[in-house]
Amino acid sequence: MTTEVSIVKSYSYYYDEVYESVRRSVGLLGGMERFIRKGDRVLLKPNLLSAKSPEKAITTHPAVVKAVGSLVREAGGIPSIGDSPAIGKWRHITRKTGMEEVAREIGAELVPFSESVRVKNDKSDIFKYLDIARVVQDADVVINLPKIKTHTQMFLTLSVKNLFGCVVGKRKAQWHMEAGADREYFARMLMEIYKAIMPSITIVDGIIGIEGNGPGEGGTPKEIGLILAGRDCVAIDVIICKILGVKKEDIYTTTAAIEMGIGETDIARIKILGEDIEEVRVKRFRSPAITDVEFGPRFLRRYIKDLFTSRPMENKAKCSLCRLCIEICPPQVIKVIDSKLSFNYDRCIRCYCCIEVCPEGAIEVKETFMSRLTRSKVS
Repeated sequence: MTTEVSIVKSYSYYYDEVYESVRRSVGLLGGMERFIRKGDRVLLKPNLLSAKSPEKAITTHPAVVKAVGSLVREAGGIPSIGDSPAIGKWRHITRKTGMEEVAREIGAELVPFSESVRVKNDKSDIFKYLDIARVVQDADVVINLPKIKTHTQMFLTLSVKNLFGCVVGKRKAQWHMEAGADREYFARMLMEIYKAIMPSITIVDGIIGIEGNGPGEGGTPKEIGLILAGRDCVAIDVIICKILGVKKEDIYTTTAAIEMGIGETDIARIKILGEDIEEVRVKRFRSPAITDVEFGPRFLRRYIKDLFTSRPMENKAKCSLCRLCIEICPPQVIKVIDSKLSFNYDRCIRCYCCIEVCPEGAIEVKETFMSRLTRSKVS
């Protein structure tokens, strides 16, 4: 069966334009009726990282969610909107991100992911069970609505990574702790989650994305001007990499997909519908600054890590000491000492959750001289 990915140009968040772009992107794949039946309970899963206004470009834009929800209604489905944000109160997040208004306009229920269901995973050698939000398991159809963003832990957060939001909040922190600096292990877990959920369709908000040190305030909004859609999250992510000028092998989840035989990673076998991929390539997309090295004799690893590995660091001029980073930190290595943040780098696992949740963009990736030198040699 041919893997299809649709690409449609879309340059603004004016609702009528967004609706037409989303309608066309799904239409190229056969229309919303191909994916849902009348009466289906359809869960829309946007990226709602934290309580950020839409113009920050950190969360899936409400105009995209509204357009998808409207198409679901037209096809006879019953939409709901859900996620498990990294930190913050659900009602405040849905209000700030515009989801509350969207839900009211399309008649959708807002459903926080607060209860997990343990899913048996017999075909995996590593992850025998996965804890997935009950709301996700109970839905007849899941529509994945990611945002194109850089990510200081996983390089990019795209279609596959967005489904990590289907893990209930506290369990996400545990996964970060267990994965530590082993991004390959973490990426395999993300692929297992994707395989367990298998959204019926993914529609990507690529109108304005995030470049630099995303996925939160540390990144910078970047006009990309696209809506993408498809069934295969892996194939969509491969196409996005091509558009951004990024090697697909740089994305940990794509590398894991190749190793695990999940999804289509060969761009020659992906059928592009809509725009010519060469005509929508993004110029000068800025990647996140992050390097991790875990090698050498065990007794030397601490020193190698200090020499080669980037670390989170406070920008004191921006920090409001809100303590959200302290709450989210899986190994609990951040404290406030003398009115400034203090990091225990010996125990820091470089998961960069602190950067993700910082509302002020006050925690930055601090590269060492050796990490900059190493990156310059290989780039």
